[in-house]
Amino acid sequence: MTTIGIIGAGHIGSQLARGAVKLGYHVVIANSRGPETLEELIAELGPNARAASAPDAAAAADVAVVTVPLKNYTQVPVGELAGKIVVDTNNYYFERDGHMAELDDGTATVSGLLQAHLPESRVAKGFNSIEAASITTQGTAAGTPGRRALVTASDHPDAAEFVTRFYNDLGFDTVNAGTLDDSWRTDRGQPAYGAKGDVEEITRLLALAKRNGDTE
Repeated sequence: MTTIGIIGAGHIGSQLARGAVKLGYHVVIANSRGPETLEELIAELGPNARAASAPDAAAAADVAVVTVPLKNYTQVPVGELAGKIVVDTNNYYFERDGHMAELDDGTATVSGLLQAHLPESRVAKGFNSIEAASITTQGTAAGTPGRRALVTASDHPDAAEFVTRFYNDLGFDTVNAGTLDDSWRTDRGQPAYGAKGDVEEITRLLALAKRNGDTE
């Protein structure tokens, strides 16, 4: 059975853990405060979930999800995630993270920073543009008219394919925005960010995105 290691147990991480357990995954989840602080969540999730340190969650993972504040991305374990798919849920909030010049001027992307930190992993952007509670409450069956679509982007096709399958299992369609260089199109402040639309609508909104530093 596939184990999903979740690094970060905030709103998104906890909801993804709930969704993953319902889908039959094993979950190993970590936060910055220590496994003992996750006892209540683990009791809720049941026997297919356990709490661990971040390095242990990374080591146990077949696929990992990184959902920590962007300012802490360099603390994500590197060696333990080598060779693995890593789903990055992050967004850049300068009020929380402090200003990052390469994001302010559009010369880097949020998920691209994580990929550079994890050079032997295969990073895909995912779940950055949906409210946490909606992950387990707004999914619908494949083929449902107007089914909500979420965005992914990756330099690695198998990583994007995993996110696409995970989205579908949770009840969402996928729009692939391209490589990590294109992943900014679903960032905070862009038209697609947080949008509740189907594939056609999200594709349209992605095309309207304007990158920081653009002069046109």
